[in-house]
Amino acid sequence: MLLTETAPVASPTQLRMSDLISALSYALDLTEGQPMGHAVKCCLLSMRLANILQLPVQQKSDLYYATLLKDAGCSSNAARMYDILGGDERKAKQEIKSTDWTRVNFDGLEYLLRNVMPGRSRLERVFAIASVATNREAQTRELINLRCDRGAQIARKIGFSEAVTSPIYGLDEHWNGKGFPAGCKGPDIPLFSRIMNLCQTLEVFVTLNGVSDAFQVLRDRSGSWFDPELVRAAGELEEDQELWKILEQDRVRESVMEMEPLSISLYADEAKLDNVCEAFASVIDTKSPYTHSHSRAVTSVAVAISQRLALPEEQVTLVRRAALLHDIGKLSVPNNILDKRGKLTAAEWETVRLHPYYTQRILERIRGFQHLAFVASSHHERLDGSGYFRNLRNAQIPPASRAIAVADVYDALSSKRPYRGALSKSDVFRTMAADVPHALDADCFAALKSLDLTNGN
Repeated sequence: MLLTETAPVASPTQLRMSDLISALSYALDLTEGQPMGHAVKCCLLSMRLANILQLPVQQKSDLYYATLLKDAGCSSNAARMYDILGGDERKAKQEIKSTDWTRVNFDGLEYLLRNVMPGRSRLERVFAIASVATNREAQTRELINLRCDRGAQIARKIGFSEAVTSPIYGLDEHWNGKGFPAGCKGPDIPLFSRIMNLCQTLEVFVTLNGVSDAFQVLRDRSGSWFDPELVRAAGELEEDQELWKILEQDRVRESVMEMEPLSISLYADEAKLDNVCEAFASVIDTKSPYTHSHSRAVTSVAVAISQRLALPEEQVTLVRRAALLHDIGKLSVPNNILDKRGKLTAAEWETVRLHPYYTQRILERIRGFQHLAFVASSHHERLDGSGYFRNLRNAQIPPASRAIAVADVYDALSSKRPYRGALSKSDVFRTMAADVPHALDADCFAALKSLDLTNGN
């Protein structure tokens, strides 16, 4: 449950938290290397299993949000995973969900061969694989602890209580005590953690190999990964043809929203909406050490520019929320590209150019967020049409997007990147001035220069 009052607050849109969180969960799917919709499908399975277990309504509500936010900490270990493996951490994360990484066996070796230092020399790979294999348990514990601890923090930042946050921390615990991060065993593992781990595994294997194979995986891991009683209860779902048809449709998210216990339905007032935006900005910024405060810094500057230009208050609010979420699509970009020290290849650059497209796709799912989605996803558009991903021009780019674009360029140039150091404020302004007024908005740039930017040199 939320720590704050959950009664609906009068507003034009009456935005439900289920609408907001379920849409943003698509960004978490991208970071985990899963197809968009993974978390909402897991939520649907969790709710069906909760019905079989006859959980009370409040527990269903807590499980509902815990499942949608189960991967909230997924960006926190992305850079570290890239450091260890030297490859696409999203691909490695995706395979972890379908590989029993608790065993040292042939499958584990194949996993390392696919994911450690791809593209490097054979000798480099041999040494790297040996190092990973030797330090497997310690590194796994480190990565999962980072992920689970951060995930619980994000849920707490949004305003959820321990009934939601604790199960997120225990997501990767196993019934036999060989899971992580705390090595909890049997009934000492929170019930919701046990349910979510089972349901996410079920969803992954249904997607990969079909329903029959997925339930065989549950039975094979009963007593090791999973609570045997939960495996038996989940078995009732195997012949539920209606359920598997829903999971195959494009309207899974709508079905999940309908499953929120309506008697205690949660609504996002202005303060809660801001909390969610700020929490997901933290998810975004944590993905790379080079962007650890980027979204918040861009927001601060974009809001100041908007206020200096005397935009209406509702527009300033729009700028603040859009700026916090403008890079949510960047969660789709693996760290071997984000943190690359050298020049990007054409294919890597195309991956980067697509991140505003994913920002649009994620945010437009939220009822009433269509304009915010457009503003946030236009931060790389330029007045002369040279930007991306839509190649908008002039009047097609709204004032809010122009302010965010200028703030985004300013912070990017002012911050250290893997391929260069941070530029001084004078060098930043000199570089930006070359793009004014044909690409960057002149009024926004003038407003930027008039600000007291104390972080500059």
